[in-house]
Amino acid sequence: MVSIQRDGIILRKTTLDFESEGVLNPAVIKDNGKTHLFYRAVAKNNFSSIGYCILSDYKTIETRLSNPVIIPEFEYEKHGTEDPRIVKIDHLFYLTYTSYDGINALGTLAVSEDLISWKKMGIITPKIPYKKFQLLSESQGEIAEKYKRFNKFPSTHKKSKDIFLWDKNVIFFPRRINGKLYFLHRIRPDIQIAAIENIEELNPAFWKDYFLHFKQHIVLSPKYEHEVSYIGGGCPPIETEYGWILIYHGVHDTIEGYVYSACAALLDLDHPEKEVSRLPYPLFKPEEEWEQKGEVKNVCFPTGTIIEGDAIHIYYGAADKRIAVASLSISELLKELLQDTL
Repeated sequence: MVSIQRDGIILRKTTLDFESEGVLNPAVIKDNGKTHLFYRAVAKNNFSSIGYCILSDYKTIETRLSNPVIIPEFEYEKHGTEDPRIVKIDHLFYLTYTSYDGINALGTLAVSEDLISWKKMGIITPKIPYKKFQLLSESQGEIAEKYKRFNKFPSTHKKSKDIFLWDKNVIFFPRRINGKLYFLHRIRPDIQIAAIENIEELNPAFWKDYFLHFKQHIVLSPKYEHEVSYIGGGCPPIETEYGWILIYHGVHDTIEGYVYSACAALLDLDHPEKEVSRLPYPLFKPEEEWEQKGEVKNVCFPTGTIIEGDAIHIYYGAADKRIAVASLSISELLKELLQDTL
């Protein structure tokens, strides 16, 4: 098994209004010698914005802003900007997050050239009603039933409101592959993948064709006991000579509720829609008290990494209340993954 070093909690909530209820699920990127961390900050009534700090090393906070850097501005995100991830492609930073309007939770994009000024590009995942998704998924044969089970129409809401299929965990690959931008997204219970030339392609016609061939776009499905309920994207993929390391989250149900663990798989370098291998066990799961007790019990939710030599430092939300780091060896992880190729 891969050896894990738990480096502990690095960020906690403060008394500031915007983060008084918790901090969690950070996007992390190293640029110009500095590690930048954009985190979900939760205020009362579960309203989220994105806070920001700079690290002097991988686990020490150097500077922390007292105001959020990305806040809800539009109707589609009026209840929160949640769970950011970040990559840099072609000299442009892509920060994806989940926008939540109180009913719909959809993948959204903001871009920046300097990590300071952000331009919101809006929702980039499909706005597809549940019933339409149901019709399209039924054309995919045997996958239809599990998608129905996890994506039931939320009948508690007013019928006059547009209600769309939840599509979260949008994560870009950190470079173009064969000239295309690839990104992962998640409609439960699987992880899907999409490829485009540019963001403008993500229009209703694109998504209609995408769903007509939906089965082809599923890159990972639950396989092992620790991820049997559903899975979702975690950190931006890490490029190696053997393929893309994908650290994702796996969920299984217990008598005490869902347990979220950090998991790992390997995707093909030139064809990332192909799974090469995955670990048959979680990288790490909730074991410490601060991972087991919080706003949501039993959660290790990985969302960002930085690489230092042979070490991967994984940043994750712990029990939806605080941010922690765990470290492991890239070479050791690859050795384990390559023992279990498909």
